[in-house]
Amino acid sequence: MNVKFKYIAPKWLPGGNAQTIYPYFLRPSPQAALQRERWELEDGDFVDVDWLEGPLDKPLVVMFHGLEGSSRSHYSLSILNYLREQNWRGAIIHFRGCSGEHNRLPRAYHAGDSIEIDWMLRRIVHQCELQKSGLPLYVIGISLGGNALLKWLGEQGSQASRLVTAAAAVSAPLDLAAAGKVLELGFNQVYTRHFLSSLKRKALEKHKRFPGLLDGQAIAATSSLYEFDTHVTAPLHGFRNTEEYWSKSSSKPWLQHIQVPTFVLNAQNDPFMPADALPTRGKVSSMVLLEFPEQGGHVGFMHGTFPGQHSWLPQRLISFFESV
Repeated sequence: MNVKFKYIAPKWLPGGNAQTIYPYFLRPSPQAALQRERWELEDGDFVDVDWLEGPLDKPLVVMFHGLEGSSRSHYSLSILNYLREQNWRGAIIHFRGCSGEHNRLPRAYHAGDSIEIDWMLRRIVHQCELQKSGLPLYVIGISLGGNALLKWLGEQGSQASRLVTAAAAVSAPLDLAAAGKVLELGFNQVYTRHFLSSLKRKALEKHKRFPGLLDGQAIAATSSLYEFDTHVTAPLHGFRNTEEYWSKSSSKPWLQHIQVPTFVLNAQNDPFMPADALPTRGKVSSMVLLEFPEQGGHVGFMHGTFPGQHSWLPQRLISFFESV
């Protein structure tokens, strides 16, 4: 634990649920205009990238958002605002269908989509000529994006260092089965309903555009992420069922294979990821720094006097990158 950046939750914001929900209602104001670029993918689809421009001799930070997130998510804005203050460059790569426009193909995105992560990072490195310049590339994955990033890092092993200088994952659902189960319990169903409201809408739109591909009635009746993954995520992305999707996509088993400096930050009171499912020091590689503060919620980490500030998280992430 970095004592300087030890996270202590505000006394006026107690509990994991309050610490998770409150930041959504106090979203930071964007402090810089972003430049959108569309990348055409090899399969005929597209993704959109929002760029924070800055001096070409400064580090570049690439971010992958969480489930149904975007460059407008509160954590995206807080990190981008801090990068702007540091005069660093940034880029948020939207997963398919998350930039405000439906993607073209039935395929969407999922928590273990390391193939997509690989293509995106190679595109960034090539387009920005980072290998020629020798400038660092730092990568942040938030929640679902963090899980996919960690899985990619583990799969790549030492090869990841050819593209990435260091990485950080925040509130990643490292064990998807454990996360899926806990999100069906008690108050956590509020989060499930929140995610399903947009996930089901997108899936039903795909059902209309691609008749016969999905079961529209089953999707409309879905009330849990397990059911959604059964009727949508698994069949669209080549998994036999939800169990196989969760098992093959979880990043936790891959942490022991990571060979670039990687920071993993999860609050022990995160409603999405039970503390007893978090990895121990002996289950990760020596290149992985685990930080599991008691408080923080799910991508919360608000601090300061009321109404609070979002700056602790970006400061902690950039301090890790600077220490590498």
